[in-house]
Amino acid sequence: MKILSVNAGSSSLKFTLFLMPEGKELIGGYFEKIGLDDSFYSIKLNGEKIKKEVYIKNHNDAVKILIDELIQNNVINSLEELDGIGHRLVHGGEKYTDSVIIDDEVIKTVTDLIPLAPLHNPANLIGVKAFMEALPNVDNVGVFDTAFHQTMSKEQFLYGVPYSWYENYKVRKYGFHGTSHKFITKSMKEILNKDDVNLIICHIGSGGSLCAVKDGNSFDTTMGFTPNAGIMMGTRSGDIDYTFIPYVMREAGISLSEVDNALNKQSGLLGISGISSDHRDIEAAINEGNERAILSDTMYTNKIANYIATYYLELNGKVDALVFTAGLGENAISFRKKLMKKLECLGIKIDENANNNVAGYKDINSGIISSKESKVPVYVIPTNEELMIATDTYELIK
Repeated sequence: MKILSVNAGSSSLKFTLFLMPEGKELIGGYFEKIGLDDSFYSIKLNGEKIKKEVYIKNHNDAVKILIDELIQNNVINSLEELDGIGHRLVHGGEKYTDSVIIDDEVIKTVTDLIPLAPLHNPANLIGVKAFMEALPNVDNVGVFDTAFHQTMSKEQFLYGVPYSWYENYKVRKYGFHGTSHKFITKSMKEILNKDDVNLIICHIGSGGSLCAVKDGNSFDTTMGFTPNAGIMMGTRSGDIDYTFIPYVMREAGISLSEVDNALNKQSGLLGISGISSDHRDIEAAINEGNERAILSDTMYTNKIANYIATYYLELNGKVDALVFTAGLGENAISFRKKLMKKLECLGIKIDENANNNVAGYKDINSGIISSKESKVPVYVIPTNEELMIATDTYELIK
């Protein structure tokens, strides 16, 4: 089967076409600045990336161009060769515990959930509707970022606020990056040859979240009601004392929306370092002795280590593996080394030679970076959310 994996943003559309069940990537692409005069898209085929500048009026135009590229590049000969389209949908609330075939009811529910994800759900739906209009005979599947975490218990997902807020306004921890955490869990089940795996997964990129997996299911995760909770990130604050929000509003004379913007886009590594949200820039500044860069990196690794320790306790010390994934987790050698040094009290020990040789690697079976003496094996596993979307789509429609 040929399955198209899609991630639509408000002005973007990312896609990858897979041959399933092999998981072979046939072609990929990224449409950017949709609706703007300087819109463009890029196509990745056979290891070559080609950029094309063209005015893309809306997502419907992007879908038409996408289909033309599939045919012109001989990836498909006709639209009948497309067996399914999987869509990343950010928020499924409590209703969706797994991926689903999209119908009118799903569209209505995702629309009703827009207040919980006002930036993402509308954009995701634009992509869904564009494909359903262009390819009315192809099944569309919704893959939710929140679905994997719906196995959390109330003890884990409730906040210590009036219970009526949960009943009336759906205030609770939802968790995100679920598609990535699901992919890593699936990979580790295969590597360890067991289904009831206990894992601590560190999805660390510009955004970041950790997940405690117990008996193969999400038990706890760092992101909460929104993706701003948990660890400090590239531009997000992570956990804070909420009471300084009205204080800063009064003292600085700024609005709630300005505070919200600052906590999401001007905080984290960027806010502390004053340099960049990109950890590579932070590392370069650290090597030059920049004190705020050193401070931001120390805070960053401390907060991640604290959550790893918390999840180690939540899993009663029975951890089959600690896993690093996503851009920073997969590629930042010194970051992993510094973090693992903080975890030595848990019996976690690094193999520095192995750690030095897995940056950017793509073989999920060779990523152990812990020493043989380590109480918990530590892996680096490349995540592939697009393939997870395609896999769920294939399983639902086959």
